[in-house]
Amino acid sequence: MPRVSFVLVERPVPEVAVVTLNRPERMNAMAFDVMVPFRDQLVALGHDNTLRAVVVTGAGRGFCSGADQESAGTPPHVEGLTRPTYALRSMEMLEDITLTLRRLHQPVIAAVNGAAIGGGLCLALACDIRIAAPEAYFRAAGINNGLTASELGLSYLLPRAIGSSRAAEIMLTGRDVSSREAERIGLVSEVVEDPGTDVVARAVEIGQRIAGFSQPGVELTKRTLVTGLDASSLEGHMAAEGLGQLYLRILTDNFEEATRARKEGRPPRFSDTR
Repeated sequence: MPRVSFVLVERPVPEVAVVTLNRPERMNAMAFDVMVPFRDQLVALGHDNTLRAVVVTGAGRGFCSGADQESAGTPPHVEGLTRPTYALRSMEMLEDITLTLRRLHQPVIAAVNGAAIGGGLCLALACDIRIAAPEAYFRAAGINNGLTASELGLSYLLPRAIGSSRAAEIMLTGRDVSSREAERIGLVSEVVEDPGTDVVARAVEIGQRIAGFSQPGVELTKRTLVTGLDASSLEGHMAAEGLGQLYLRILTDNFEEATRARKEGRPPRFSDTR
């Protein structure tokens, strides 16, 4: 019997890749058999210079249900380790997924098709843009399991997405957040209500729009959005933003091309060169 691939990669259009967590019978839980190839696929896609956006979604009725409590598998490179060190390496590997998503050159769009629980919520938050199907819901599940609700960057990313008070209430109560509440509080930017469009197709559409812009312009915008979360001052962050603008203004004719395109009533064709 052929081995099932727990991570699927498709290119519905040349400039956008869809990465699907493919263990629907476990609601795409974060077993190492899923997460290690997922991380490796993200790294490979980051090196593909023809790719302009990445969509992450889940197969079946779940986006990702967090820790797999029945069949977690084995993380790589742990032979001979004691139990405490094994646990440290396991967390390090999972944490690397959050960091990989943030560091990826391309913007990442989470197409949340169903439950995003615990680590699955963290996975969605690590993406740059989040959209949801009507049946999607979100839960910071650690507190329900007798653990902390803080994992894989959740206590860092969630307050920055929705504010500290809302984040505290959601994390400390362990309650479910529906897709429509998630849209209202800014956890997702859109709930895909059109019955003729599924959440992945809508995410690909967003990716295609992003692909129409300057490649370094998009990369620098993602970079400043990520680093802005850690900025120590407005003044210092504005200087970094300004350097990015000057970089593209001086080294490309993108600005002139955008001006010409508007006058001619056509989409711009950015060369990213001068």
